[in-house]
Amino acid sequence: MKNLPVRIFLTNRAVLILLIILWAVPMRSWAQAVLTISGDVTKPITLQETEVKSMPHIEVTAKDHDGKEHRYAGVALVDLLKQAGTPLGGELRGKNLRKFVLVKGADEYEVLFALPELDPDFATQTILLADAVDGAPLVPGAGPYRVVVPEEKRPTRWVRNVKSIEVRLAL
Repeated sequence: MKNLPVRIFLTNRAVLILLIILWAVPMRSWAQAVLTISGDVTKPITLQETEVKSMPHIEVTAKDHDGKEHRYAGVALVDLLKQAGTPLGGELRGKNLRKFVLVKGADEYEVLFALPELDPDFATQTILLADAVDGAPLVPGAGPYRVVVPEEKRPTRWVRNVKSIEVRLAL
């Protein structure tokens, strides 16, 4: 029984220290979205939410799962791949045509795109890493990032909560 007050003191002290840490570190910094682009690229990158928001944004209109058209704003997926040193344009020939992009969501949902689907030298549509819809940030559960493929009939490759993008070479 003599040790009981000491244990309570240590527990209260530990709680006090934890509360001080929580007060001192803004909660928003823990919630910052991080996006990684890696794999068969020359410059793997990790982007913070503020970095993605500061990049040039474009808008596309597309029908979502609800069947209604919405305006999505974000960064063209190809622009992110360029930053990571993915071969595109004139470099997209031979072995590089076997490369593909695997987009992964936080819920482990994964979809794949052939590199030519993303390259404006090959494709007419712009596949977007969206961070806003109809002028507002994406809602929790869909964002902070969502891949939007505007010209597909069914939005099955629209990845929610995108966490990573990997470039790989098909064998």
